[in-house]
Amino acid sequence: MAERQYIIKHELENLRARDEKMIPGYPQAKLYPGKSIIRRLLTNGILVQIFPLHDSEKLKKLRYAWYGQMKISYQPLDEIRCYFGETVALYFGFLEYFTFALVPMALIGIPYYVFAWEDYDKYVMFASFNLLWSTVILEVWKRYCATMTYRWGTLLMKRQFEEPRPGFHGVLGINPVTGKEEPVYSSIKRQIRIYLVSLPFVCLCLYFSLNVMMIYFELETWALDFHEENESCFSNLMLFVPSIIYAIVIEMMNRAYRYAAEFLTSWENHRLESSYQNHLILKVLVFNFLNCFASLFYIAFVLFDMKLLRQSLATLLITSQILNQFVEALLPYWLQKRRHKKVKKRMYSLKMDTDLSLFEQVNLEKEMGTYIGTFDDYLELFLLFGYVSLFSCVYPLAAVFAVLNNITEMYSDALKMCRVFKRPFSELTANIGVWQLAFETMSVISVVTNCALIGLSPQVNALFSESKTDLILIVVLVEHILLALKFVMAFVIPDKPQDIQLKLARLEFESLEALKQQQMKLAAESLKEETHREKKIN
Repeated sequence: MAERQYIIKHELENLRARDEKMIPGYPQAKLYPGKSIIRRLLTNGILVQIFPLHDSEKLKKLRYAWYGQMKISYQPLDEIRCYFGETVALYFGFLEYFTFALVPMALIGIPYYVFAWEDYDKYVMFASFNLLWSTVILEVWKRYCATMTYRWGTLLMKRQFEEPRPGFHGVLGINPVTGKEEPVYSSIKRQIRIYLVSLPFVCLCLYFSLNVMMIYFELETWALDFHEENESCFSNLMLFVPSIIYAIVIEMMNRAYRYAAEFLTSWENHRLESSYQNHLILKVLVFNFLNCFASLFYIAFVLFDMKLLRQSLATLLITSQILNQFVEALLPYWLQKRRHKKVKKRMYSLKMDTDLSLFEQVNLEKEMGTYIGTFDDYLELFLLFGYVSLFSCVYPLAAVFAVLNNITEMYSDALKMCRVFKRPFSELTANIGVWQLAFETMSVISVVTNCALIGLSPQVNALFSESKTDLILIVVLVEHILLALKFVMAFVIPDKPQDIQLKLARLEFESLEALKQQQMKLAAESLKEETHREKKIN
């Protein structure tokens, strides 16, 4: 079913105008050669929505296997893939894997937090374990991902001849590689838009984010002064208020920036969907990284205040998780329940003679929310990975809260997919794409950060009390050695398990053998025809 949906969507999105000047019957809906017809229908309101209907019976079985039983078990990834497609299934596979990968950090973090709450000397060992953990889990994920996508038949999916995305526009021309007609747009114009408009806008947003961060520190100073003047339970609570306000402001800024980044990336007019996604992800990740982590870096390496770092990390982490669960799960579910009741009342008041079951289903589902993809889901996991890998040695319970968040995320996301959102069109994928690179980049940054935190620890400082230069040189040397070890591990650990490599090699051999047999058959037929022709001549 998922494959059929993908084919239908592909055909619809690649319907483009040739010589038509407008949509028949709608003179205001202008067309030009190469323009996506479906996109024009949608922008002019002629076509309201396109979506596949849910299959009630299959969805009921999937819901029961996915979240209908109160027990801890693996997610039915193969069933999710058959119903929603590879992209959605791979996200839930990564979410499940990341949750299990966080368990060792959480198990170590609980006793570490209980018995060494104020002893910052002890975080050296935790930071050292963090370095190893952040590298190994990403390399093991590649192997797990390869196993899944091989089973689904998308591991060897090629992107060289990717079709232009529906939003891409330009003058209709000929692709020199495929020979097909498709829109053509100057890469120079695109680069001008990127470097003269998008890049300055991103830099302006980063500057604004840093100014908001400095206002937060002014609020922290005010709260600390208030606590020193009025030591009480109320003043103790006031110490957390600036961090809570800042966490809420961060979430608001992230969401507002996301809309601006989508508009700019669409305006840049990228030809391929993969290119569009890469530029969008880069814009969003740069801003989100600075917006979420700049204050923590400032506290750790400028203020050198580990107590404030722990407090800020805990507040930002917990507040962001509560906000995300409310905005992404509870609120959409409540709104959907309200819409569901209103639509049912309106339909039954009509008392139509048509097939009420199908009519009811269409009307109910068109009022459901639209699933816009896995972008926000991966972004949330990326930021969570950053909180854990960068600074969890200062606040060991970060991994514990991350595990709890991921468990609730699995069930809330499953609920949204089955009850809140329309059924999305299936999308093929071989891996998590550019997000793999994003997580690996965060892992590299975590090596540098944890080495710096180890260098700042009183335990290490005591060994180099006479010369801080020696301490800096040794920390830099250790950091370089660990980075080298990380890249060696990435090279040594194969991306694909041995059995998958053997199956791929066998598949390639069989493909070559089949091609050879086909060529021999064609050559034999050609020789036979030539011999027959010569006989006729003689």
